[in-house]
Amino acid sequence: MKRPPWQKLAALAAGLALTASLAGPAGAQTTPERRSSPPDHAVTAMEQVAAMQPGWNVGNSLDAFGGDTGGETAWGNPPITEELLQTIKAEGYNSIRLPVAWDYEHTGPGPDYTISSERMERVAQVVDWAIANDLQVLVNIHDQMFTKELPDDRENVLAKFNAMWTQIAERFKDYPSELSFESINEPQFPTDVANQDAHTATLNVNFYETVRATGGKNSDRLLVLPTWVTNSEQPHLDALKATIDELDDEMIAATVHFYGFWPFGVNVAGVTTYDEATQQDLENSFQRTNDTFVDNGVPVIVGEWGVLGYDYTRGTVPNSPQYGELLKFFQATAHEAVEEQLTLMLWDAGSYLNRHTLEWRDPLLKAYMDSGFTTLSGTASFDSIYLEKAGTIADESLTLNRNGLDFEGLWQGDTALTEGADYTVSGDTLTLTAAALTRLAGDRAYGTNATIEARFSDGLPWAIHIITYDKAQLSDASGTMDGAPWSGWEPCNSSCFAIPTEFNGDQVATMEAKYADGTNAGPHTWTAFKEFWATYRPDYGAGTISLTPDFFNEVRDDEPVTLTFHFWGGDTIEYTVTKSGTTVTGTSA
Repeated sequence: MKRPPWQKLAALAAGLALTASLAGPAGAQTTPERRSSPPDHAVTAMEQVAAMQPGWNVGNSLDAFGGDTGGETAWGNPPITEELLQTIKAEGYNSIRLPVAWDYEHTGPGPDYTISSERMERVAQVVDWAIANDLQVLVNIHDQMFTKELPDDRENVLAKFNAMWTQIAERFKDYPSELSFESINEPQFPTDVANQDAHTATLNVNFYETVRATGGKNSDRLLVLPTWVTNSEQPHLDALKATIDELDDEMIAATVHFYGFWPFGVNVAGVTTYDEATQQDLENSFQRTNDTFVDNGVPVIVGEWGVLGYDYTRGTVPNSPQYGELLKFFQATAHEAVEEQLTLMLWDAGSYLNRHTLEWRDPLLKAYMDSGFTTLSGTASFDSIYLEKAGTIADESLTLNRNGLDFEGLWQGDTALTEGADYTVSGDTLTLTAAALTRLAGDRAYGTNATIEARFSDGLPWAIHIITYDKAQLSDASGTMDGAPWSGWEPCNSSCFAIPTEFNGDQVATMEAKYADGTNAGPHTWTAFKEFWATYRPDYGAGTISLTPDFFNEVRDDEPVTLTFHFWGGDTIEYTVTKSGTTVTGTSA
């Protein structure tokens, strides 16, 4: 891409040196002793942040609140254990970000705003476990709800914020440099958007001065400062850079978050693939961040990254982005971070590592993430070839994305396909012959008949699925949306409208919605292509496509809406729905 590969050897050496062990039981008021570490900050901030690569968020655990159980398990994850952190280390991670909700039931009223000892010691226990297992730890204040009130209640908000950080800093002032602090998660100020960067600077400066004033090892501990809402647009990067310049402290890092090009990440506006716009968004974001900070001596942590539409609780794989396109995004993000010298910390609230079994929910996706840090594996323009069941099988072509590697052939398991008879390569065009596809399709049952691999001189092989399908069939339906509670997070209930669907081996790529006059219907009226999952949900096992309350809430009564479903096999199917109060009728074209 743009810059020479990141020189990681010094950083890795620094990471190996940044180790510690515990001198007492977990959570005790003792300071972890160093095994063979150099004196604190024998490495620079840049080296310390580099040694954190890659990092992992213990998301939806100590940052959870409310629910029936309250606290750490309220959002569905089991309590954090040392075994979890040992697993993370064994999987190749060198740091964790530990999001912590200190407010709510954990902090008393003003003027003291005392954090409960139970909360403080539970955080200390997890920090101790991490350091004992050679993981750096980034601790923050993750509950930014009270700081949103800064524009309207400045005195009280700062009193609480500073009191919290004073207590946290005092508790950990003697901890080694493997522990770093982040001022606040995604600071935002909805009542005064015009001055959002100034309010972010206020929190960052108060955090900096409060922590440094506690002394001990906090006098030169690495402190991490976010942009407004951890946004990487240039004005917000510039505002944070100005704050860091004013503080004039070598042990400061910047942090932003990255969830990719939004239309791709949630599958809206017809962005169904890892296209040029999605790639350009990644490159531009990381290059801006590098140019503003890293090139000027300030290290950067991408404190959260991932894809917004990737959620294991949805039950529909591959969620919003198509699976092969998702793999491209994950490997490209890791690769670009290395190119631009940014340290990534994966946001994982349970979608990637199953906290109950300590196994990856999708080992292949994890492999593509890992690969991106060292090698940009070869891919193709798509990961599937769709063959119509009743049609005559013909040659089918894909475009190879070699990514600087040599293409070494196609394989089915341990058997190499024969170039010439089974496939040909002309430039970057890979063509599978009709004879090979006929053999691979076998009895041509609906769904995946065979999977072959395109292998390259390095990196991971690229899977290509041979799929048999027929045009899907959508049936007429009518129903009443009964107003059952709906937040958008839960599975579809009686408030959804289900379209009976025979998918016949095909899958939905996207859905358009328009009124009879050609104007766009449903949410996001700037595009006809609606957001996957938020507005429509295919369920291949149940044989339905459900339209959600979030879709119908933005649809006018008694005006027919023409839905056009686009399928990966290439077909488009129209279906008309009409809402009248709580009643919906649907008819196939």
